[in-house]
Amino acid sequence: MIEVTETDPTIFIDNDSLSHLKLDSYTNIAILVDENTKKYCLDKLISDHPFLKKAELICLGQGEEHKTLESCCHIWDILSDSQFDRSSLLICLGGGVICDIGGFAASSFKRGIDFINIPTTLLSMVDASLGGKNGVDYKGLKNQIGSFNNPKQILIHPGFLKTLDAKQMKSGFAEVIKHALIADKEYWNLITNTPFEKINWEEIISHSIRIKNYFVCQDPFDKSIRKQLNFGHTIGHAIESYYLSIKKPILHGEAIAMGMIIESKLSNLNNNELNEIIQFLQLQMNLPELPKFDLIYPWLVNDKKNEKNKFLFSLLKQIGECQHDIVKSKEEISQYF
Repeated sequence: MIEVTETDPTIFIDNDSLSHLKLDSYTNIAILVDENTKKYCLDKLISDHPFLKKAELICLGQGEEHKTLESCCHIWDILSDSQFDRSSLLICLGGGVICDIGGFAASSFKRGIDFINIPTTLLSMVDASLGGKNGVDYKGLKNQIGSFNNPKQILIHPGFLKTLDAKQMKSGFAEVIKHALIADKEYWNLITNTPFEKINWEEIISHSIRIKNYFVCQDPFDKSIRKQLNFGHTIGHAIESYYLSIKKPILHGEAIAMGMIIESKLSNLNNNELNEIIQFLQLQMNLPELPKFDLIYPWLVNDKKNEKNKFLFSLLKQIGECQHDIVKSKEEISQYF
């Protein structure tokens, strides 16, 4: 088990977190939402800060298919038309897509304005809102265009989880499972022995953030140990991109769960641990059909983690311990499809 540190002082995790929003010094404020967060979460933010009724509201469509440069242009158009200057702020109120694209749009506009992430899904609370990775998909490839830039604050209001259905919660839970598998066997034992409906989500969010911060603080630009956070994502992103390409998008966590199953098989695990991982993931997630290898291969070869035409993976040594930059051949990968 790694020794996790306390969370970053710019991160607030409780149902009073929105009260910590710092807005005094900004000349202009915009709020980025999608159709769902506009409907289910915006009122809470405005009720806590009524003057945000005057903020510029920018609404995107819901889902990964809207995480594009075209959506970025829509954001930039509104900021430009509203004469936002470099002392402006973008508040990203939403899940992983909104946090990713909002952070990138803010980081690029006039060479950078401040942004604040208010994640509204479990996935964004435990993963996407923190770590400073921002970006958009390009030509169907996940996160091909992006930047490293941290939000000024991350305000996590667990009450927003009540707006999610079970499928969305399980999608976010996939990232929690990943954190346990790569870094903390005691955490794995906790989540595998606790019924899903009895999980204390505030404690889970806090613990997962501490695990992610352990990697991010040591390697903010993803050059070495932080790559271990990509466990499940090399195959998972290829699967997610394939389903987007056929206009049948699946949830990020569903793709990552399938990626973790394949990448666990690629890992050097004993049979007991391998079966334990596969059975738990299949029990927790109602997974889509695994595409044939030939269908995801075009996406796999364009994975941004590849180097010198080699497939690089982060793989498990055992439950709770991971290693990165492990080379696997096309033949080794394809045998598990």
